[in-house]
Amino acid sequence: MTGGGASGGSQLPALQAAVAATLARYQVQGLLRVSYEELVRRRPVRRYGSRPATMWVERDMHVTASVDAEAVAAAVHQRGWRVDAAHQPVDQLSLEQAVLAYRREYLSERDMGRLTGQPLSLTPMSLERADHVTGLIRLLSIGLRVLTRLEFVVRRRLAPDRKGLAGLYTGNPKRATARPTAERLLASFQELTLTIIREGRRRRYHLTPLSAVQQRMLALLDFSVDIYTRLCADSRKPP
Repeated sequence: MTGGGASGGSQLPALQAAVAATLARYQVQGLLRVSYEELVRRRPVRRYGSRPATMWVERDMHVTASVDAEAVAAAVHQRGWRVDAAHQPVDQLSLEQAVLAYRREYLSERDMGRLTGQPLSLTPMSLERADHVTGLIRLLSIGLRVLTRLEFVVRRRLAPDRKGLAGLYTGNPKRATARPTAERLLASFQELTLTIIREGRRRRYHLTPLSAVQQRMLALLDFSVDIYTRLCADSRKPP
């Protein structure tokens, strides 16, 4: 940065303030070593006609920045860490029980991650109107609550059962889990089909029967099988 003039006031404070604002904007204060150097050159200017003799001042300011490796390492080390504490005595909560509770704890970040990936997929959005964007986010938030509620209820019902729920994993039907995800629960209902055949004015219906695993999932959610079978009256009579 170079400046010149007859009076030649220093611009170093303004430069330092601008650099500090930039560091604050990107939240990297303390992670960079910033040094400043100001070179001042004065050149006398002779009087010419009615113009008096003056001193022309030129200032060159140099900014040098380098990464503070130790500060960056310390900041990275602190990122993502969380400390959980319990006031329960050892005779009521052993170290093993505390570790298991920690591993099974509820993480709100995981639910919010559904909005940026499958199955809700909030991004990318191609909407132009702000009210449409707001409406879409609210609609997907309702879907997020449904998924979270479904997952919570099933896991709570499976908690007393040490066997868990089997039949959710393709290629490994005997694998059981007591903590199924909402996505995996819903995926187990993908192969259900309602067939409608029109014979003149008559219609014949056939509905894929529910498997034992699907019926158990409905029971875990306190849903009657009727909410499925009543889609057609003669589902037991295949066409």
